[in-house]
This record gives sequence, C-alpha cells and structure tokens, in this order.
Amino acid sequence: MAMAAADIETLIRAGIPDAVVEITDLAGDGDHYAARVVSESFRGMPRVRQHQAVYAALGGRMGGVLHALQLTTAVPVQE
Repeated sequence: MAMAAADIETLIRAGIPDAVVEITDLAGDGDHYAARVVSESFRGMPRVRQHQAVYAALGGRMGGVLHALQLTTAVPVQE
C-alpha cells in the first residue's frame, strides 16, 4: 500500500508545525519519496536529531506504509 505525498506532508507539518516541507515522488510509484524539511525548531540540533524528529512526526510509518524516504533537513537561512 503506497502513501500519498500530501499525507506525508500533513504528518510532518502536524508534528513540526513551523516546517516548510517539499515532497518529491522519486519513482512515480508513490513508494519512494524525497522530503526536504526546513524548520527553526532544528536550530542547534545535530542532523541525526533533526531526522529523528521527522521520523517521529511520521508516527512509525517508515518501513511500513512509507517504504523509502530520502530525507534532507535544514534550518531557515537567517538574513
């Protein structure tokens, strides 16, 4: 069972409310996605913790309903 990009985005935004989320379907099959998540809440966090926060927002769907997610996280650029 595949997961829709909009569902992934909704889950991430629910878990990380200030996040700017971009989802790309890498294979066109609804099974392999790339996500770029930018959030001020990531500031000062190591990359591993940033990724853990995104996985937590997905509520255990990784490896199950969501087969593969290429994840990029960042903090907003300060001007």
